[in-house]
Amino acid sequence: MSRMGRVLVAMSGGVDSSTAAALLRDQGYEVIGVTMKTWDYATGGLSAGGRSAGCCSLDDIQDARRVAVRLGFPHYILDIREEFGDWVIERFVSEYLAGRTPNPCILCNTHIKWAALLRRADMLDCQYIATGHYARIRREGDRYVLYRGRDLNKDQSYVLWGLSQEQLARTLFPLGSYTKPEVRELAAQYGLEHVAGKRDSYEICFIPDNDYRRFLRTRVPELSQRLRGGTLRLRDGTVLGEHEGYPFYTIGQRRGLKLARGRPLYVTRIDPETNTVYVGEAEELLQRALLAMGANAVKYPPFTEPRRGWARIRYRDEGAPCVAHWQGDRLYVRFDEPRRAITPGQAVVFYEGEDVVAGAWIERLLEEP
Repeated sequence: MSRMGRVLVAMSGGVDSSTAAALLRDQGYEVIGVTMKTWDYATGGLSAGGRSAGCCSLDDIQDARRVAVRLGFPHYILDIREEFGDWVIERFVSEYLAGRTPNPCILCNTHIKWAALLRRADMLDCQYIATGHYARIRREGDRYVLYRGRDLNKDQSYVLWGLSQEQLARTLFPLGSYTKPEVRELAAQYGLEHVAGKRDSYEICFIPDNDYRRFLRTRVPELSQRLRGGTLRLRDGTVLGEHEGYPFYTIGQRRGLKLARGRPLYVTRIDPETNTVYVGEAEELLQRALLAMGANAVKYPPFTEPRRGWARIRYRDEGAPCVAHWQGDRLYVRFDEPRRAITPGQAVVFYEGEDVVAGAWIERLLEEP
């Protein structure tokens, strides 16, 4: 056993997780690499052109293995296809069928990836697990605080809000204090040229062509036939036309509505009960308050007195000032100014400075002045 302990490093085959493993090795940890197989790439992990694509493809698994051989530590493949499919893919589909827009990366982190890694870490006598995420963790008293990575352009704290205190206590984020250019330079210095210049993957791992509509049609037979013909309506009930199926639309969408009204119209609400997609002008997308379910307290235990901070309503959102507090097991958030296209199914993450205070799944919007 090394002086720093043993760590199980999740390796996707990309530059980030590869460099994370190298840094931990140099810091004195005994590193074991593991690549998680989440999807059947032979059947479902091909792009429209028929080639392997997306993160964690078979090529990526080989890249991860090459890194482990180069750096001199063992590497294993962890098959979690069954648990991943049950939790992430089925939840992804059911959320769209419920008229919401899910974030599968958060679902995976919260319910699958960390739990799977920690189970295997225990089997291998690893005190810690590590990933290549751009985020940081510190301890304050009896709590572990998740906070933003130094490279704010790459910060991934938004997708990690669901981690429990027990999970944060055993997690290492070696890249939290680095920028992306610095990480690429480090990879080259470690002799990992085959990943140093590798492009980042932004696709959903089980939808490498980024076409979720195609995926839904493949996953749910006759979905289009069953839901096609529902109405596109204005808020006052005026029917403007028919849609292709409500799961194929998202809040704020403008393109693909096939409506000639002389002014831009956007999807403002989706009602799966009546198979209706509501549209309206841009100002109808502005909302100030929301209620979110499945809340996780990070920096503090749940609090009922409003706290000031700022919140993000999607991954690429820059965030905005707000107040937040718990209402039972839900998180209430009210922004100082109306936000555009707050979307049920996405996550709201509440921050205090750089610290993640809490996160939750946006359940519904509240009509407040």
